[in-house]
Amino acid sequence: MQEEINTLAKPDSWNRRYLIDLESLTADEITTLLDTADQFRELTNECRMKLPVLQGKTVANLFFENSTRTRTSFSLAARRLGADTVDFTASGSSLSKGESFIDTAKNIEAMNVDAVVVRHRAPGTPHVLTKTLDTAVVNAGDGPHEHPTQGLLDILTIRQKLGRIDGLTVALVGDIAHSRTARSNIWGLKKLGAHVIVCGPATLVTDRWEEIGVEVAHNLDEILPRCDVLNLLRIQFERQNTRPFPSVREYALLYAMTPDRLARSKDNIVIMAPGPINRGVEVTTEVADGSHSVILDQVTNGLAVRMAALWLVTQ
Repeated sequence: MQEEINTLAKPDSWNRRYLIDLESLTADEITTLLDTADQFRELTNECRMKLPVLQGKTVANLFFENSTRTRTSFSLAARRLGADTVDFTASGSSLSKGESFIDTAKNIEAMNVDAVVVRHRAPGTPHVLTKTLDTAVVNAGDGPHEHPTQGLLDILTIRQKLGRIDGLTVALVGDIAHSRTARSNIWGLKKLGAHVIVCGPATLVTDRWEEIGVEVAHNLDEILPRCDVLNLLRIQFERQNTRPFPSVREYALLYAMTPDRLARSKDNIVIMAPGPINRGVEVTTEVADGSHSVILDQVTNGLAVRMAALWLVTQ
């Protein structure tokens, strides 16, 4: 075990005590996160074993929005590295008694935690914490802004399956308007040299994405033959005030990945979904469970990426 620990050294390309987005990172910093995640995955036997490089440290999960997958993944990642974890939920906390978000965060920091993982419905919340706390901060999703570790785990999965990012065509399909995952994927993929297409109904995919060099499409069947990767995003009805299309059935007819569409795709196309997936809406069961799907690989890579992020920001 000590031999594995000795192989880890903080890269010169990483000097941040926070991870709040991918937009502000350089290509070298993103690559460092991906390479470190690969290293952790190898050293922990596909994230099954512990590697106590954060022994004696404490990670606090501050989740002001409901979460199962991301919270569990961060907690497991911290424990795999030997850290103690503290879980905070807004319901039943002092927030319900009138305490401010900042005061809550400062009180938890005063318990001598080493890193704070925060999820909040308000965009920019993790950035505020980097200005008010001395501890390391990792963004676990801030409203529709960004979800950097989800973007990283998606990109890591693509790199593992296809061997590169540069030169690939990656389509993000679905609810682009409300997706923080889409934004993190866009910034990360573009910085590493991929061509990114956003595809979905015009109510969810506007032409403004072209301003940052992203191709906009509204017809999945037209772009399908060019795509190396399809990332199928969930329709986030909970973030919408009005229904963005006439019916779920119509959406599935136009944008769901089906066996018929798979047959018209590249032979080695990679099918992704950040989850939770709605079978029959964004993707059929045959495709979700088929040989082109890497959905479960994304989950494992989520552990590796979050181990890498926690380790890097606390060094």
